[in-house]
Amino acid sequence: MTKHLTLLLFIGLAFWSCEDEVEQDTTPPTEVTLWGVVYSIEDTDTLNLSNNDLTGSIPPEIGNLTNLTWLSLYGNQLTGVPPEIGNLTNLTYLNLKNNQLTGTIPPEIGNLTNLTILYLQSNQLTGSIPPEIGNLTNLTSLWLDENQLTGSIPSEIGNLTNLEVLFLGENELTGEIPPEIGNLTNLTSLKLIINQLTGSIPPEIGNLTNLTYLNLSSNQLMGEIPSEICNLTNLTYLSLYNNQLCPPYPSCIEDYVGEQDTTDCP
Repeated sequence: MTKHLTLLLFIGLAFWSCEDEVEQDTTPPTEVTLWGVVYSIEDTDTLNLSNNDLTGSIPPEIGNLTNLTWLSLYGNQLTGVPPEIGNLTNLTYLNLKNNQLTGTIPPEIGNLTNLTILYLQSNQLTGSIPPEIGNLTNLTSLWLDENQLTGSIPSEIGNLTNLEVLFLGENELTGEIPPEIGNLTNLTSLKLIINQLTGSIPPEIGNLTNLTYLNLSSNQLMGEIPSEICNLTNLTYLSLYNNQLCPPYPSCIEDYVGEQDTTDCP
């Protein structure tokens, strides 16, 4: 009888112990430790750790800082972006440029619908630009240049109608420039230099009448330049050289076309 009571007592204590552990596990954290520093989840809305010699992957725990509106980690030696970055839905500014980020851009970045500025340039990011980028309709600046991104420019880029700056240059992007780029009528700067883009320049480029900077050089663009490019009367910088664009060129830009490979032109 004594043995049975002892066993029941042990089972009861074990049950309550397990129940206590479950309750502890479900208690939401109030603090996050990042790179040896403790941050209050409730009180941290800005985090600037730029140029701090940080290394390794960005800790997934950063996704618990859900009140962040401004996050800058540029100029470190960080190597990875966790999908938990998509939890930071109050962010308006995200700067991860000039690191050593590898891997793909997580599709969860499409959750950050309040972003106005996104800097991911000068890293070693690979894979395609996720179509979820088209969810970021408040963006005014998108910098993905100087990476190793492949695949085509997603048509969803045309959803970003508030964009003023779009820099996708110095990657390994292929396919055609999507005609949806003509939706970006607030663009002032468009940089697609040094990719492997093919096909013709879409006539919809002529919708971008606020452009002052347009750089499509060093791709494999071919065919005739659409006459609609003459609508871009605010241009102060135009570079089209090192493509396969065929004459005759629109009179408005014929002095600025630069060297072209016309071997396959009719």
